Amino acid sequence: MDDPREAVHDADALVADVIQTLATTFAEHKRSLEDQWGQGAQVDTEELRRALRRYRSFFNRLLST
Repeated sequence: MDDPREAVHDADALVADVIQTLATTFAEHKRSLEDQWGQGAQVDTEELRRALRRYRSFFNRLLST
């Protein structure tokens, strides 16, 4: 028989792990973009459009769950 308290604890740990993974993934993506721009690289409009689409896709996936 499952222990309800343990099940809630396990669910909490799982959510915390997923949120941490999402935060890490977002931070890495942001750091990559900032590195490109910080090096004085000329970023064209198309690259900015793709970056915005990735952000939008990421945000939509967060909201859809």
